[in-house]
Amino acid sequence: MLRRMLAAIATVLLIASCAESPTMGQSPTLGETEVRQGRITRIDSVSLEGDHQLGLGAIIGGIAGGVLGNQIGGGTGQTVATIAGVLAGGAVGQRVQNRYGERRQGQHIMVDLGNGYAVGITQPVDPDLRVGDRVRIEGSGSNARVLRR
Repeated sequence: MLRRMLAAIATVLLIASCAESPTMGQSPTLGETEVRQGRITRIDSVSLEGDHQLGLGAIIGGIAGGVLGNQIGGGTGQTVATIAGVLAGGAVGQRVQNRYGERRQGQHIMVDLGNGYAVGITQPVDPDLRVGDRVRIEGSGSNARVLRR
């Protein structure tokens, strides 16, 4: 029983360690960066979820799921249920941690690009940004950030 439990925990940790970590705060990669300019028309406060790939929530959830899965069946079926319990518990535990564990303040910023288009960017709080400021938007997608010019 202990051997199966350790194998299941090792499996969830191995799978979780293969997850891609966020790149925010790391050195930029080679290539070009899209830069747009405009004026802030609106700033709304928001709460941002945590973004850790592997945390205590995944580990605790994986252990709890493995213990519960180990109670089902016997033989090979019990092993499969234990591994499934570890994986499901780890996923649920990580989701709970990201949603409730590490919330932080953020801003949703609307920027008028002056060409008939507007862009909404959600990012961590920048206390220097105000409605009416002329700004630049660096990057695109989840990597886009509004910066003062």
